[in-house]
Amino acid sequence: MTPSVVDPRVNHLLAALPDAQWQIWRPDLERVDLPLGKVLHESGDAMTHVYFPADAIVSLLYVMKSGASAEIAVVGNEGLVGIELFMGGGSMPNRAVVQSAGCAFRLRADRMKSGFELGGPVMRLLLLYTQALITQMAQTAVCNRHHSIDQQLCRWLLLSLDRLLGSELVMTQELIANMLGVRREGVTEAAARLQRSGIIRYSRGRITVLDRAALERRSCECYQVVHREYARLLPGGASFSPVG
Repeated sequence: MTPSVVDPRVNHLLAALPDAQWQIWRPDLERVDLPLGKVLHESGDAMTHVYFPADAIVSLLYVMKSGASAEIAVVGNEGLVGIELFMGGGSMPNRAVVQSAGCAFRLRADRMKSGFELGGPVMRLLLLYTQALITQMAQTAVCNRHHSIDQQLCRWLLLSLDRLLGSELVMTQELIANMLGVRREGVTEAAARLQRSGIIRYSRGRITVLDRAALERRSCECYQVVHREYARLLPGGASFSPVG
């Protein structure tokens, strides 16, 4: 967690709000710490708040009746957790769990809905974010079906890095396997190959990316599709590191 994060506008969506709407929401934004593994909501929960991550990353997971799960999207400082609120659903069909510890700023559901229903630039901004998030969800489904564990791991690391201030992730291989919906042994082998190639360093649950360019070359096309769509649609999206 990073106690020094005090400005909600480190979140790209909040930074892109028209000043009039920012002044309306600003007094109601509540800073909350998000420790690793914290569940923000379960499938079917009624929405009481939306969350704007600052330096945390939140995974959206689909959980089967058997308990097995797979990640369908990640959300960081580029976006928000809780699009179902303003899209009219009122509840989430998935679990939201903190993948990388940090903090977020949350806003009450009624305040979010009233801002969205004003229309204009606020509605457009939130709909553009929703389009980008849907792209990520769709591309994740394609990637999980057609690409190797090595490629999936590279995509996952790159998407996570895009949403962090540094080059280190705190994440066990077991948790990564749960996110990708694959066996832990597969992640262990894929991570070992990346480490032998000098692309990452993995030790005691900490993954440090040493060569991002090489990681991008190892990844499949899915990362670039998602990356470019966020950069195209969203203010601040261009702040992500460029891809070839």
